[in-house]
Amino acid sequence: MPARPIRFNAFDMSCVGHISAGTWRHPQNRAHEYNRISYWTEIAQLLERGVFDGIFIADVLGTYDVYAGSAEAAIRHGAQVPVTDPLLVVSAMAAVTEHLGFGITAGTAYEHPYPFARRFSTLDHLTDGRVGWNVVTGYLPSAARNMGHEDQLEHDHRYDVADEYLEVLYKLWEGSWEDDAVVRDAETGVYTDPAKVHEIGHKGEHFSVPGIHLVEPSPQRTPVIYQAGASSRGIAFAAENAEAIFVAAPSKRTVASQVRQIRDALEAAGRDRYAARIYAMATIIVDETPEKARAKEAEYLSYASDEAALVLLSGWMGADLSGYDLDDPVGDVESNAIQSLVTSLREEADAGDEWTVRTLAERAKIGGFGVRIVGSPEEVADQLQEWVAETDLDGFNLSYAITPGTFEDVVAFVVPELQRRGVYPTAYEEGTLRQKLHGRGDRLPDEHRGARYRVGSTLAAL
Repeated sequence: MPARPIRFNAFDMSCVGHISAGTWRHPQNRAHEYNRISYWTEIAQLLERGVFDGIFIADVLGTYDVYAGSAEAAIRHGAQVPVTDPLLVVSAMAAVTEHLGFGITAGTAYEHPYPFARRFSTLDHLTDGRVGWNVVTGYLPSAARNMGHEDQLEHDHRYDVADEYLEVLYKLWEGSWEDDAVVRDAETGVYTDPAKVHEIGHKGEHFSVPGIHLVEPSPQRTPVIYQAGASSRGIAFAAENAEAIFVAAPSKRTVASQVRQIRDALEAAGRDRYAARIYAMATIIVDETPEKARAKEAEYLSYASDEAALVLLSGWMGADLSGYDLDDPVGDVESNAIQSLVTSLREEADAGDEWTVRTLAERAKIGGFGVRIVGSPEEVADQLQEWVAETDLDGFNLSYAITPGTFEDVVAFVVPELQRRGVYPTAYEEGTLRQKLHGRGDRLPDEHRGARYRVGSTLAAL
């Protein structure tokens, strides 16, 4: 049997300190250039040379203020603040690339779906169909407060709102304009045939949208849908909507369990088990020899910050870790934040690992709770192939220790080794991001939930 192919995404954020806490201090880290177009265009060109599927840009609308009950530590360490809007750099990156995809994080909790639909249709046009949307329901209480709420909605209820949010978007993207609505007939003076543009007439529990979509059909209509929830409710949501899914856990055991649950849920939703590409978060530290790679890891760790890691962890877990001694066991955590992380910790504890606050910080300082792979090109390639073979993954969402240095090393050392083994692409397929990922065309497949809202379908007429 041939070896399983491996796919890469780059995982970044428009801020100084993403998930490698404190490494912005490293002299070769250019993360502070996050607010310059040249940083993003150079990253995009680098990743396209490495034949990455895309760049996946995270986002938050609040500060990490769970730690010590204040945003002070987050602000001091640059832990995902300051942070700028990730959508605004996509057009610049698209202008200097031809194939690279763009997965952009945006939440369903604090913006009405109507203007949101227009922005993503605009990006899909401007990128020639290379845009995807990472659907998040929110997890930072500070974001809820800044939007006028006392706290977030309860975890599962956030997904109920997201279900209707997606329904509105599918109606706008798939059901408002017919493909041939724009005629551009100079002789008759008709640009668009009004009979082929339809109001969606949506009136639901959370949203009321009576009118038409403001944008003519884009190459993909609906952007590629990304999702990253591993709670039972998150998996159910992903099974109906997602075409690419991100998981994060430090062990093959946990990742394999997550992947199996997701693929089972896809089947239960009437889709193929492999209808969504699944990527595990990972950080690769590589150099010519194992010794050089481990020295590089030690150097990066010397710049990382325990407190900055705990700031991020407190936000992810919804629990203030400042009140613990470093050697205290974390124990069970009931959280209204990222339940998938809490679940992962419990499973690791079941496997015999005792999690203390210190081990949490040490594990998370570089790369958060994804796997950290360190070694020579051959060692890294071996481990990547083992992960794919043992977990049924499609690929990896690669975070950085420093940027763009981590990505430069992956492109220089790891990509050629994987290509030599015949398990990594040497060139891109033609077409949109959806076509590149799945090879089934530019538009949503018929069995996808969103396809039910196309013009002429039963649901589109309701």
